[in-house]
Amino acid sequence: MHDENDTGQGEVTRLLISWRDGDSRAAEALFTLLYHELRALARRQIWRPAGESTLNTTALVHEAYLKLVDGSRVNVRDRGHFFALAARVMRQILVDHARSKAAAKRGGNVPPAPLDENLGGTSPVAEEVVGVDEALKKLEALDPRLGKLVELRFYAGLSVEECAEILETSPRTVKRDWQKARAFLYHELGRQGGP
Repeated sequence: MHDENDTGQGEVTRLLISWRDGDSRAAEALFTLLYHELRALARRQIWRPAGESTLNTTALVHEAYLKLVDGSRVNVRDRGHFFALAARVMRQILVDHARSKAAAKRGGNVPPAPLDENLGGTSPVAEEVVGVDEALKKLEALDPRLGKLVELRFYAGLSVEECAEILETSPRTVKRDWQKARAFLYHELGRQGGP
């Protein structure tokens, strides 16, 4: 996903170090430099059929940026760690958005609608996002490394090799763990009646 030469690895590293040291301008420059890659990351995270109204890619990237910068001195080690952190923030934004959508459909701050309009229940996409998040939380509780791997592979779109580097393990172990994590999530989502 992330070609080291795409945006100048040296510049990304310099900006990450400056940001970690408290330079807020470095965060803005990093955001500008990696904007297209962050949009690609956001596109992968937004699951929606045509016509489903939810956060769009741009809104998700900008909201993630605000949350990342709000963390002030974030201790980001490298490019892969940055994208893993961005993926985690985007995941949480989408889950919060899906939960608020589900709450609104159940009547939270919305005037009552005729009964037949409520028969559809909550959005299937919102239910999927929340269901995947709940299954991932169970996985993280059982095995934090597997949970981290799902974030890196599924949400951040990192390669096996990039995950191995971040998790400080071998690509072979990552492949084996990825199979375990997918099997667990498939089982959990099946129990929930999900995808």
